[in-house]
Amino acid sequence: MKGSIADDALQIIPQGGVLTDNGLIAEVGDFESLRKSNPNAGIEEISGDHVLLPGFVDCHTHLCFAGSRAKDYALRIAGKSYLEVARSGGGIWDSVTQTRKASKNELVDMLLQRVDQHTKNGVTTIEVKSGYGLKVEEELKQLQAIKEASAKSKADLIPTCLATHILPKDFNGPVEEYLELILNKLLPKIKHENLANRVDIFIEDGAFNTTDAACYLEVAKKMGFDITVHADQFSTGGSEVAVTVGALSADHLEASGDKEINLLAASETVAVALPGASLGLGMGFAPARKLLNAGACLAIASDWNPGSAPMGDLLMQASVLSAYEKLTTAETFAALTFRAAKALNLYDRGMLEKGKLADMQAYPCADYREILYHQGRLKPGKVWKLSEPLI
Repeated sequence: MKGSIADDALQIIPQGGVLTDNGLIAEVGDFESLRKSNPNAGIEEISGDHVLLPGFVDCHTHLCFAGSRAKDYALRIAGKSYLEVARSGGGIWDSVTQTRKASKNELVDMLLQRVDQHTKNGVTTIEVKSGYGLKVEEELKQLQAIKEASAKSKADLIPTCLATHILPKDFNGPVEEYLELILNKLLPKIKHENLANRVDIFIEDGAFNTTDAACYLEVAKKMGFDITVHADQFSTGGSEVAVTVGALSADHLEASGDKEINLLAASETVAVALPGASLGLGMGFAPARKLLNAGACLAIASDWNPGSAPMGDLLMQASVLSAYEKLTTAETFAALTFRAAKALNLYDRGMLEKGKLADMQAYPCADYREILYHQGRLKPGKVWKLSEPLI
């Protein structure tokens, strides 16, 4: 699960086939052999050259939101920093204001439209955060919208509570009091309504410091939540907290140095690179090559959000990251599939092997290397979720 992967480690089956049963992969092998040994099986034969991959897992998104932050983007490309834009009234708080104004039904509809775009691009499992409510009732509205969308979605939606995105501007009290409010008033309701089993926090200047975040995460973990962290985006400290509290993943890592890389490599915490945020903010990428060389488990996610990563094309972002960070094709595919699934504590998907979910996608090409070569322009011609065709 960890470290570098050479392309010759990829197992390629020419003229391959997949036998499925009740949404699971029953066998993978030579198509003709599978057909002969299973004469009563229904057959969906794909004409022309195609490469079959597991469905992608996007393990970090903010897809449940309302409004646009095009104004922020214009300011950034004119030279303002992300933090300067936030301090001037833009940033996360702008999205909070717009999302609060939206009804739950509106959030469901907008979320489903984005999910549909993702599934057409081969993404069959999508993590979705709250964090644009930042009030107990508004965070519940977001998480309820995610739950309702999940029931209607073609993809699996994995909800995460990010009520600790930033300290809300309309909260009259210190940080410690806000964190106590979330722990005592929100998280028990989330558990009771089965709205999420994951908690995230943004550790950064303008958000939450390492001491407060570590205390919050330890309590949330004792309450039974899985933990993930927005870490090392502009400054370090977050990834060390993630490793110390045993977080499933530390996400962003653009500011991570050798100390942070070695900490992550020595842990079971997945290092999640978010190239979409680097592209949206015009900043350097997470040190993906160094993380892999040190022995870390690297995943790649889109960070699709209205502010720093509005594009949302996971394959394109991963293709660009692989070019800049010199990731092998095998490392890039692993980061989009089973390693991304590990970041969500999911071990039932991300590989084409017996017993895994039959979440698959087929690209119209004869050579698997064509997929990254086209840098996201080549899209899957077919996508399946639990062996059922989506496109």
